[in-house]
Amino acid sequence: MFFDNEVIKNNCRLSAFGFRFGRDQNGRKVVFAAKLIRMKPTLYLMLGYPGAGKTTVAKLVSEITGAEHIWADHERKIKYGQPSYSQTENDELYSELNHRTESLLREGKSVMFDTAFNHYEDRKKLENIARTAGADTVILWVQTPREVAKKRATTDLDAQPTRVLNDQEPLHHEHFEYLSDKLEEPRNDETVVILNGTDITKEYVSQKLRDA
Repeated sequence: MFFDNEVIKNNCRLSAFGFRFGRDQNGRKVVFAAKLIRMKPTLYLMLGYPGAGKTTVAKLVSEITGAEHIWADHERKIKYGQPSYSQTENDELYSELNHRTESLLREGKSVMFDTAFNHYEDRKKLENIARTAGADTVILWVQTPREVAKKRATTDLDAQPTRVLNDQEPLHHEHFEYLSDKLEEPRNDETVVILNGTDITKEYVSQKLRDA
């Protein structure tokens, strides 16, 4: 008996293996190992230092899973052109993005929310939104050596295609350290996938998602 693998892709999380039977083009009986999926959407949230590679990962996750990619920097640039990063602007932007996220989840679509959810309280707020919409939440923690992330964020701005706000100056070293020091690591009540920010490829991210 021959074995074949079949991967089912849609907006839901991959789960355990199941099997079905059929015949191949030569009429031979085949056991298809199929990835079963939860019929629930998933909210993916990013965690990591500035320059860790969060948006690179987010784009791949969206491509792999079919999740809607909500990229906060891109949305900010479209909405404000020359953003001020004021509290009023932040509140307005994220209120809109949170509402859009909830709407998509309620439609049964998974969402890749691409911004730095480095504070536990912010992650729990989005997790509660996902729960009320009937969705799971997964934290994608991009772990990159601090000095590597710092170099990317403070000196290599032009070399980073994921930076859509390139009219801004590179992050100041002091600001990088401030933001990095404020990162709150995941707690036991959170579902986390850890990714190596120096080894980001589609194959690697796909494998990490399958193993989760």
